[in-house]
Amino acid sequence: MEQSKRKRGRKPKKPVAETMDLQKPNTAASALDEAEAPEERPSPQRGRGRPRKVQRQDTSKDVVAEKGSSSPLWRGSQVVASNGDYSDPLTHNLATVAVDPPAPTWDQVVKVVPSMDAVVKVFCVHTEPNFSLPWQRKRQYSSSSSGFIISGRRVLTNAHSVEHYTQVKLKKRGSDTKYVATVLAIGTECDIAMLTVSDDEFWAGVSPVEFGSLPALQDAVTVVGYPIGGDTISVTSGVVSRIEILSYVHGSTELLGLQIDAAINSGNSGGPAFNDKGKCVGIAFQSLKHEDVENIGYVIPTPVILHFIHDYEKSGEYTGFPILGIEWQKMENPDLRKALGMSPDQKGVRVRRVEPTAPESDFLKPSDIILSFDGVDIANDGTVPFRHGERIGFSYLVSQKYTGENAMVKVLREKKVYEFNVKLATHKRLVPAHIKGKPPSYYIIAGLVFAAISVPYLRSEYGKDYEYDAPVKLLDKHLHAMAQAHDEQLVVISQVLVADINIGYEDIVNTQVLSFNGKPVKNLKSLASMVENCDEEFLQFDLEYQQIVVLKTRTAKAATKDILLTHCIPSAMSGDLKT
Repeated sequence: MEQSKRKRGRKPKKPVAETMDLQKPNTAASALDEAEAPEERPSPQRGRGRPRKVQRQDTSKDVVAEKGSSSPLWRGSQVVASNGDYSDPLTHNLATVAVDPPAPTWDQVVKVVPSMDAVVKVFCVHTEPNFSLPWQRKRQYSSSSSGFIISGRRVLTNAHSVEHYTQVKLKKRGSDTKYVATVLAIGTECDIAMLTVSDDEFWAGVSPVEFGSLPALQDAVTVVGYPIGGDTISVTSGVVSRIEILSYVHGSTELLGLQIDAAINSGNSGGPAFNDKGKCVGIAFQSLKHEDVENIGYVIPTPVILHFIHDYEKSGEYTGFPILGIEWQKMENPDLRKALGMSPDQKGVRVRRVEPTAPESDFLKPSDIILSFDGVDIANDGTVPFRHGERIGFSYLVSQKYTGENAMVKVLREKKVYEFNVKLATHKRLVPAHIKGKPPSYYIIAGLVFAAISVPYLRSEYGKDYEYDAPVKLLDKHLHAMAQAHDEQLVVISQVLVADINIGYEDIVNTQVLSFNGKPVKNLKSLASMVENCDEEFLQFDLEYQQIVVLKTRTAKAATKDILLTHCIPSAMSGDLKT
């Protein structure tokens, strides 16, 4: 039986939200050229079967008189007398012809919707790391998305729109010039990036977008951007259909988000969503793609956007959204509440586990009951009051704080109430969700390629469905294991570059390394250091599934040089392991 087949009884895949930047495939030309080349336009010739334009009817005086005052033609058929006053065309002694009202000029349109001129098209050339061959990068490709100008000569777009960027260029509405942009900050978790342009010409004549408050359900929203289907700006409208804590696909986090029914297509990423007053209430960033749903789009709301902006202004860089480093359990069962000593008027959630690397580990313990966060009472289902008639997960309160700030946590422990002033920090995962633009680390000895596991690594090796296809042991650690130290990594043998010295080990792929010569492997850097400084006769690597790899030390180090030369690999280790 082929290993790629899915086992019977496995649950069907859930609908998956996807980010919406428009990627252009590579051709023989370079990706940079593609980013600058305009899209093909359809032929201007009329296709068969298309009805011809109906000729405008004669709008002479007789026709106007017949229509009467209710006709639109009547309203447009006014004659100016010599003194500048309007007169009745039926009683005027001049022969008159009714004409349509003049179309509004471009200046008048701009005055009506000034915010649309602040929406720009983002062109990006990406060069992604190659996790299978970590000593090099993949072929570059180009994408286009949307963005908008805010105060302080800055532009906001999505983080995934400029991920692994090589070059970013911006084009204003109605302009034929592309301006090279500088990336100021990338907020991976919240999927927002901040750009700027040094050329003063780019900022001339453009009013920055103003932010509005968080909209209510059924409020009208208008999404503006440059999606697939054309070069010019596109406007789609809808209403806010849901406000809750959402899963951010790119950031692998959960933050406040808006669900709207306006169409969000590839290329809309980073475009603003305006309310009926012309103020920005969010950034389009992903949509739900599934056969059972249609027109479900997601928008990053203003509280998350302003948090990102203020974080950058305070720190000069993006520091992230803090979390409460715990896993918790609902306390909805009355017997469970009674067993843990809760009184009838007490509500809260039970602490299941505490992250060993989190500051909360100095205060909180398993089976503690968290009653409130910063003075806001937490319900038994983990929600807190949000707005009139609405509740939201209490993680929203945590995400509104900034990294390094303190929060007051009230806890029930053994029927006694305690209050702790906890310092908040970002999440340290054993399997990181992102490598944040850094090249992947690797180490090679005798053809054995060692690497550190991350979510981008799993996605590169097993595709978007890595949660179904990756090895069970790695998935278990990804989903449930906690880092015991800040520098702890999950190290695996990624692959074996076949040579005479590693005969019999060729089939080892993505298997975790537990120890080296009896010493536990803490991270990739410590493994490389131990191997390079080893003066024992053999190198022994203990792997998952009770496998071992043994190599003679002197022979292995000598063979490494030939293997690197054969595969055109510049170095036996990545640059970050040499320091």
